[in-house]
Amino acid sequence: MDRQQEFALRTVEERDVRFIRLWFTDVLGMLKSVAIAPAELEAAFEEGLGFDGSSIEGLTRVSEDDMIVKPDPSTFQMLPWRGGPQGTARMFCDVLTPDGQPSLGDPRYIMKRTLAKAKEKGFTFYVHPEIEFYLFEQQSDYSQPPVPIDHGGYFDHVPRSSGMDFRRASVNMLEQMGISVEYSHHEAGPGQNEIDLRYADALTTADNIMTFRTVVKEISLERGIQASFMPKPLSNEPGSGMHTHLSLFEGDANAFYEAGEEFNMSQTARQFAAGILDHAAEITAVTNQYVNSYKRLWGGAEAPSYVCWGHNNRSALLRIPQYKPGKDNSARMEFRALDPVVNPYLAYSLLLAAGLDGVERQLELEEPTSDDVWELTDAERQAMGIKPLPDSLDSALQIMEKSDFVADVLGEHVFSYFLRNKRQEWDDYRLQVTPYELLHYLPRL
Repeated sequence: MDRQQEFALRTVEERDVRFIRLWFTDVLGMLKSVAIAPAELEAAFEEGLGFDGSSIEGLTRVSEDDMIVKPDPSTFQMLPWRGGPQGTARMFCDVLTPDGQPSLGDPRYIMKRTLAKAKEKGFTFYVHPEIEFYLFEQQSDYSQPPVPIDHGGYFDHVPRSSGMDFRRASVNMLEQMGISVEYSHHEAGPGQNEIDLRYADALTTADNIMTFRTVVKEISLERGIQASFMPKPLSNEPGSGMHTHLSLFEGDANAFYEAGEEFNMSQTARQFAAGILDHAAEITAVTNQYVNSYKRLWGGAEAPSYVCWGHNNRSALLRIPQYKPGKDNSARMEFRALDPVVNPYLAYSLLLAAGLDGVERQLELEEPTSDDVWELTDAERQAMGIKPLPDSLDSALQIMEKSDFVADVLGEHVFSYFLRNKRQEWDDYRLQVTPYELLHYLPRL
């Protein structure tokens, strides 16, 4: 038994933990959970816990329904909202087949596999997400537009606001769980908030994002309000994204930094950025996996709709932030398309693989754009070689299903399931008669 397992077992005993929740995600990034008693924890470390994998989205086929979850002791944390005399802890799990092999449908395994390929090349991948979400008044009729809890704007200080209290409570709870927060503030939309997690390795950050979304939902339930990570919940207000800063390290050295080069970008950084831009359209169905996602991407308000990069250009898909002298290790690039409801394990795997593909193929990075891409005409964008991202889930799926690159990163099992699931979502959506159609067509047609 290793030290991390011993620590978890000792903590369970010392803190009188009565329930241990084992967490993992399905292919779409929905959190799954099963609780075990303390007496079962040692056996779970050694043998795992069996369950019906065919009942989990995309995990396995009905003919291969027996699966095992095995807790990762390095992720052991107490759940602060489950305090009191009978505490609850949680651990993320790896999903295995009965013979102990990694499940090909486990998103966490896909990320581990991609990170291992980066490690073979001498790289460690770090990410830093900025997670946006809305806070609404609780409602029961979802056919009506949601009502924001306030009318604040970007960076507004709203004294005694429930939003400010909410952010403070969220940050405190995240810190209690060992998840470091860098910033928190009111965003541009009414009731919209942002909390930025401090950078960490990609696997830890993906686990932290899943925890973050759970924490925010738990606190909203306690306070009688509704937190939503929906990409575009309000028609005429900004959507919510999860801009993510990416960096690649070789040992202790930032592989993206080179003094004296344009924007202090190393050749590795330029090739990595070129790889992401080259594969951007192919991976959009995963980074923006819902019908509603495209209403954010094509809804303005600095959402990225075109495949381009720039220095401090917030209309670009890939932004190179201002370099701070003396902080070589902070050199990074910001990918701005991600939704806050993305499956972080799959999305970060694809971004890393795309960047590494650019390095391996030594792709040339095109010239940056300093223009507001939204303000350019179609002819101007075409002359500059700026291509659009997919404008709907349908078009994103059409591009993804032709991609050998995405199939290779995700594996054929997840690739095929994801396409089937999302094609069904699109088919269900396009059959709906929307309130817009009733309002505009019914009275006059």
